[in-house]
Amino acid sequence: MPPDSTVAEVDIALSEIDYKSAPSTPVTPLPPPTALSTARRPALSAPLIIPIWIVLSSSVITYNNWLYNTAGFKYPVFLVTWHLLFASVGTRVLQRTTPLLNGLQDVNVTKDLFFKSILPIGVFFSGSLVLSNTAYLYLTVSFIQMLKAFTPVAILLISFVFRIQEPSKRLALIVLMISGGVCLASYGELSFDTFGFVVQALAVAFEASRLVMIQLLLHGLKMDPLVSLHYYAPVCAAINLLLLPATEGFAPFYELASVGPLILISNAAVAFLLNVAAVFLVGVGSGLVLTLAGVFKDILLITGSVLLFGSTVTPIQVFGYSIALVGLVLFKTTGGK
Repeated sequence: MPPDSTVAEVDIALSEIDYKSAPSTPVTPLPPPTALSTARRPALSAPLIIPIWIVLSSSVITYNNWLYNTAGFKYPVFLVTWHLLFASVGTRVLQRTTPLLNGLQDVNVTKDLFFKSILPIGVFFSGSLVLSNTAYLYLTVSFIQMLKAFTPVAILLISFVFRIQEPSKRLALIVLMISGGVCLASYGELSFDTFGFVVQALAVAFEASRLVMIQLLLHGLKMDPLVSLHYYAPVCAAINLLLLPATEGFAPFYELASVGPLILISNAAVAFLLNVAAVFLVGVGSGLVLTLAGVFKDILLITGSVLLFGSTVTPIQVFGYSIALVGLVLFKTTGGK
């Protein structure tokens, strides 16, 4: 589950990046989603599910940003925790009422696997969700989407350190393209906030670490987005509940009346539906198609940020982000080699 991922945000394009476990071994997807068989779930065509995923993904980000900066509910830890609790219940309801979580039959999570793999990955997942949502309090939607383009670079750098990806001249060029493009986009940001930038950079680092840890710790164990959510949502919710008293305290609960149950439930429902859509999405298109869908979604979000929230995007940002996107697509078309 991608990040923006993920419960609050999912980015299938980034989660489909390929990595080598060693120089002489075949490429292994990271993380490795498993498309459910047609007997387990109804098939949806790419022209149908891709627009649905784009709309839901954009809606989650726009809805969250509206809650934080327009409705004034500035409690990202609480909101992410609420999403995770909603998802924990939602996946278990779907498990009992639909075939969407039949993939659980293929996953054997032992006590040893839980404590050595699921829990550590859940810590990074929780950090990624909280930090990425906190960034919306300080940065514009458009600028955050530009900064997220650096995620593949962060994954590659961590992969180089752990020797699950070997450096090459082509990868170095792609890293320079994406890094240079993101730097230009940052330089051209008129509403630059140092603290917000650091928070988003940490969110990228946590998300990249989570994806690499999936490769290192789960050893090829395959989970589709809903199965992954079934296991990780309760873990992350528990971690966030421990963080909540030290970060936001009881303040969010005092503001619940001003927001209302309808908004909170609909917000969590849209985020959950995004994960349901992701299950169908990973089975209908190639990695390149999903990457291009993600690029198109980001462009729509940046445009929507300008139109809906009055964000300003400068020409140098457009130029820099375009370079970063070319680097991302080039990386996918070359198979990460």
